[in-house]
Amino acid sequence: QVQLVESGGGLVQAGGSLRLSCAASGRIFSTAVMAWFRQAPGKERQFVAAISWSGSSITYADSLKGRFTIFRDTAKNTVYLQMISLKPEDTAVYYCARGPFQMPRTSVHEYDVWGQGTQVTVSS
Repeated sequence: QVQLVESGGGLVQAGGSLRLSCAASGRIFSTAVMAWFRQAPGKERQFVAAISWSGSSITYADSLKGRFTIFRDTAKNTVYLQMISLKPEDTAVYYCARGPFQMPRTSVHEYDVWGQGTQVTVSS
């Protein structure tokens, strides 16, 4: 059974950067997809980015392209989310998730394993 643990969240000023990490215990199969979602207070969980475990396919939410980068280190069983030029509206709990399929998908309902989340707060 795969377990996911996020880290790297915190408080940052607008314009700053953060790198989130998602460490997976257990085996991530080559056909899996790893994704980041976020949820702001009172809002639905929102797709951020996803990467196939092979690294061959990456998808971003259109509104976040250019500021967020997803990448993975297969040797460390870890997926990262590099965030730059952060804005107050990026404030949310960020979740890592695993999907048992080959190509990235954006629907929260298709991912079957979730981490506990890490809080990102961007001050103005």
